[in-house]
Amino acid sequence: MLAFADPVHASQGTFRAVMEALARPGRVVPIPAIVWAPPLRPAAAAVALTLLDYETPVWLDRKLADAPGLADWFRFHTGAPIIADCQRAAFAFVVDDAQAPSLDEFSLGTMEYPDRSTTLVLQVESFSAGESFTLSGPGIAGTQNLTIDPLPRGFRSQLIANRERFPRGVDVILVTDDAIAALPRSVRVMD
Repeated sequence: MLAFADPVHASQGTFRAVMEALARPGRVVPIPAIVWAPPLRPAAAAVALTLLDYETPVWLDRKLADAPGLADWFRFHTGAPIIADCQRAAFAFVVDDAQAPSLDEFSLGTMEYPDRSTTLVLQVESFSAGESFTLSGPGIAGTQNLTIDPLPRGFRSQLIANRERFPRGVDVILVTDDAIAALPRSVRVMD
């Protein structure tokens, strides 16, 4: 398992990509930095190295938690504490869509502090095949189409329910090997 070869420039480029994806929901944004930390995809590992620190509790799904050395990789490179309760996580990483908790199992924040919710980083195979979504909301001029494969069962209805809780709710960052797309809690899924 490796970290960024050029930490300053790689983390800056990854941070800009994450901000672009969050500001333009549903837009696929390439990740410039490549990091090797299987079973995390390179883009997911780059997001972890960029956004996590010692004050950021992180929850890993079973496949990641059981991966030899991966929890140590998170701790060593980010300082982030690994926690067992997804309700207390600032970030959650999921690579096994079949076993993914539903969005409402993570921290949704409160009306006073909606920013205390979980950001879910969900690995997917592709943005060119699978289930199609038509999105609207802040950061989207008109509508934006996004295709994602695979997704947890019932993900569309979870996204709709997530939006209904706004300003509370979970922000979702979808990652492939070399790109990301974001579905912030403000996004609306059109029927």
